[in-house]
Amino acid sequence: MIHDPVIHLVDDDADVRHALAFALTTSGWAVRVYASAEAFLATWPGTQAGCLVADLRMPGMDGLELIRHLRELDAEFPAIMMTGHGDVRLAVAAMKAGASDFIEKPFDDATLRTAIAEAISKAGSKGEQPVTERPDAARRERLTQRENEVLDGLLDGHSNKTIALSLGISPRTVETHRASIMMKMAVKSLPELVRACIG
Repeated sequence: MIHDPVIHLVDDDADVRHALAFALTTSGWAVRVYASAEAFLATWPGTQAGCLVADLRMPGMDGLELIRHLRELDAEFPAIMMTGHGDVRLAVAAMKAGASDFIEKPFDDATLRTAIAEAISKAGSKGEQPVTERPDAARRERLTQRENEVLDGLLDGHSNKTIALSLGISPRTVETHRASIMMKMAVKSLPELVRACIG
């Protein structure tokens, strides 16, 4: 269980840092801000336990490199990546490297607060629940072979057009399969879909 968690916010954009810090502070979180991954790591290992919220694309060490570095340090730190729409491939890579979640910009304050609360809750309950079959695995079994092929393309961060070319189908057909995948997997967005498949 993480007691008195601190939200460590890493973003090279000062306006974003201040706006998010204000929103999180007014929601009752303790927040520390850093202009770079290097600035955050300079406080390690004295950094108080909590949750890391980092931008995926930053000068110098980016969010993905930061996640990987923290895992090398055996840091038991839930991490959330903030990403632009064009960074899906990197966001998926970050989740595979151990990030708890990623949220696509632009997002509202409630989305970030929910992601943080869930990440901290999951981190606090690790090892407390028996291993059972994930409901997401059962949902994926409902997908057709073609839908699984489209899903694999999405998880690799490819666009509808790229997936269509690789499968020899039209982009419109990919969109149709994508909509069916979302319905069968009971998700409403690409981040939710990625979490359901690799989270």
